[in-house]
Amino acid sequence: MNSKVTKYDVVVSGGGIAGISCAYTCSSSNLKTLLVEKESFLGGDVTGGLVIPVMKTETKNLNTDFYRTLVDYAKKYNSQFTYSDNNEGWFNPIMLKIIFERMLKNVHCDILLESKISDVITDENIIKSAYVNTNTLSLPIVSNYYVDATGDASLAKLLKCEFWNDNNKRQPASIRFLVSGVNLDLFADFLESIDNDKNVTTTNRVDGIIHLSTAFTWDKSKNWALLPYFTRAVADKVLQEEDLAYFQLFTVAGMHSTVALNCPRLRDYNPNDPYDYSNALIEAREAIYRLHNFLVCYIPGFKKSYISNIASKIGQRETSRVKCKYDYTIKDIISKKSFNNPALHSNYPVDIHSNQKDKSVLMHVQDYTLPIESLMSKNYKNLYIVGKILGCDFKSQAALRVQSSCMSMGEAVGKDIFKNLIIK
Repeated sequence: MNSKVTKYDVVVSGGGIAGISCAYTCSSSNLKTLLVEKESFLGGDVTGGLVIPVMKTETKNLNTDFYRTLVDYAKKYNSQFTYSDNNEGWFNPIMLKIIFERMLKNVHCDILLESKISDVITDENIIKSAYVNTNTLSLPIVSNYYVDATGDASLAKLLKCEFWNDNNKRQPASIRFLVSGVNLDLFADFLESIDNDKNVTTTNRVDGIIHLSTAFTWDKSKNWALLPYFTRAVADKVLQEEDLAYFQLFTVAGMHSTVALNCPRLRDYNPNDPYDYSNALIEAREAIYRLHNFLVCYIPGFKKSYISNIASKIGQRETSRVKCKYDYTIKDIISKKSFNNPALHSNYPVDIHSNQKDKSVLMHVQDYTLPIESLMSKNYKNLYIVGKILGCDFKSQAALRVQSSCMSMGEAVGKDIFKNLIIK
């Protein structure tokens, strides 16, 4: 054990998009900041989970400085594309591993990879100090503020914080993958010939580069243009019936023959049974093989394609949610409730996935905001919560969990910490 105690203004636990945004904002304000990440890379769901692109929403430029900076950085590395709907959030998830590190190093943020907070010392409702287990030793640290951006609320659990318990069933997780060697000219021509529903399928041709997106589900909410192809593949035993549950595909910035697939979903599994969870993961990777075979056999442009990457972590849409100073609910979204200290602005819909046919929900809503108090721990004065584990109910989290909102949460918390330290 290293006996030397390192002192910080802010320690951020979790190097996903919310944690990076928070750490970057704090370091940019000259706060001594440490970012602790359990993986060997930064980015969380964005990089390890291949969760791209950033879904478009109306932010009203509230706490979007980090996002703007990220777009500018990614452009320099040919790792960003602005889609025809003016969504600037089409990124290259592989290059973002490098970009995130460079952004943080440029503002002198300390980073510990393959590390996690293993113990905390508290005094009533104040976190006094913590220990960080690295891949070589345990480091004692002291900080004025701590931020849980872990995605699974591991720091809040270590602190025995209160949690929401308002849903009987979680949204299914997905495991994404990349397919390369795609003839995008052929594929785009095919999509344009079969689907004119711009809410489902779009193609974007700029300076000889093609970007596109399309989707299909087994829900009957739309007349899916890809339905005959999936139906035939099931009849031919190339796909299984459950493979039709959810299919979504996007091109990737800077990877001109590659598409990213937001599927398959993991089947429902017992979260208390590690064997069942492991088998669900194995079955999902088998589904990836079937889905790629389907593309090769039935969809123009994929004849010479190959699976080039499978996400190293699953995309959990919803995990534990921490109780915070303000209990944010779906009523706040529907009523468009205003707050004195809004952390973000959005109009992203309530998006609840389900493994049952016609049970998914996509409820469009008008503009809403989230108060900073829903990012402040109810149990500890110097603990903030950012990302999909924020202090809200199940339905509102289904709207707030998207990357643009998570970046704004991290930035809002960083600014609030800076304000508190300056006042002190």
